[in-house]
Amino acid sequence: MSEVIRTMQKQQGFCGIKCKGRCSKASVQDRCMKYCGICCNTCKCVPSGTYGNKDQCPCYRDMVTGKGKPKCP
Repeated sequence: MSEVIRTMQKQQGFCGIKCKGRCSKASVQDRCMKYCGICCNTCKCVPSGTYGNKDQCPCYRDMVTGKGKPKCP
């Protein structure tokens, strides 16, 4: 198990639980959990479901990388 996933599971808090659900179907779990955690810690929310629904959390939706691409899974 990767260090990122272990860290998120240890948190057992809001972001850990929400990101585990959000990333449950991701092909690259480590990366999904890492960026979901970063976005959740900043925005204090994670959209429901495993994909889409980003309008539920505008902060999460609007975070972008340095290249202007969506940061949050």
